[in-house]
Amino acid sequence: MYIRNVVLAGLAAASTVQAFNETVEHDGWIVEYPVPVAQKKRTLSGILGVLEGLLPKPSSPPAQGGTCPPIWTQISATLTQQFSANGQCTDAARAAIRAAFHDCFPGACDGSLILANECAQPVNAAMTRICSNLANVASQTKVGVADLIQFAAAHAIKTCPGGPIVPVKVGRKDSSVANDIAILPSGFARGDDLVRLFGSKGFSPVDLSALIGAHSTAKQQGTDPARAGAALDTTPGAWDVKYYSETLAGTAPFTLQSDKNIARNPATAQSFQQFARSQGAWNAAFVPAMVKMSMMGVNPAGLIDCTSALPGGNRKREEEEEEEEERTIFGRLRF
Repeated sequence: MYIRNVVLAGLAAASTVQAFNETVEHDGWIVEYPVPVAQKKRTLSGILGVLEGLLPKPSSPPAQGGTCPPIWTQISATLTQQFSANGQCTDAARAAIRAAFHDCFPGACDGSLILANECAQPVNAAMTRICSNLANVASQTKVGVADLIQFAAAHAIKTCPGGPIVPVKVGRKDSSVANDIAILPSGFARGDDLVRLFGSKGFSPVDLSALIGAHSTAKQQGTDPARAGAALDTTPGAWDVKYYSETLAGTAPFTLQSDKNIARNPATAQSFQQFARSQGAWNAAFVPAMVKMSMMGVNPAGLIDCTSALPGGNRKREEEEEEEEERTIFGRLRF
């Protein structure tokens, strides 16, 4: 099975390179495809005009038989080039993780972050590049923007060393109607306010503690402009629990006041401390909370599981299938 997977992976990679012929412009994170020279560099506003013609409809039409459309595997290969460098996850990866929250939390995971140009708002200023990049990918591959934002976040999480596989589905409906981004919490939010805000969206205090751990790979930009780019722990290129331990100890390069407040709040302090001690405990809490986030305002009917297109996603599914087969075989045996 291993040799088969290596061969298939090689063929898929070759096919992706041939089909996309992509180049990555690192200063803008723009994936370029074989298009006429005059149109080769696309602006976000120009791409939005193309994407508008795709509304309204399900973001990513289901493939025949309900399997994940092959295009997502090709997209995954492209994202890997952007999200990984020198064994670490990149600024593009951390922006993709943040974009998933900013698209969903104000109302629904509907792509309005890009389609309604919410990325142009000051609170989203640090994500203009990833918004432009994902808009370009969506327009070229004809996948839905809402789906792509969530897929990119799950991909980025897994790309970061130590990151778990977050199951991801496609088939959301895109929307060009802006959500109320004013509810996005600031870097100075009080702990009680955050607990109430997340609670109003269906998230428990443990969910809040787990989700905030995505700051393990984060860098602040606008909270203190004089220190723009300061990391929230000493290992921003890896998915680890140093964010929790260093926030508690006060040794992180930079700590948001809101993160300090969550670490100290009676409703979240216990889980925050637990995650500082155990990566396994954090990942076990983070994954279902992130899945819940990715489904905000989404009708689950008819969605297609594309976890297999993520880095390592195929192996996880194969292991589950092998375990199920073993259970079936042993269940038939009589001793």
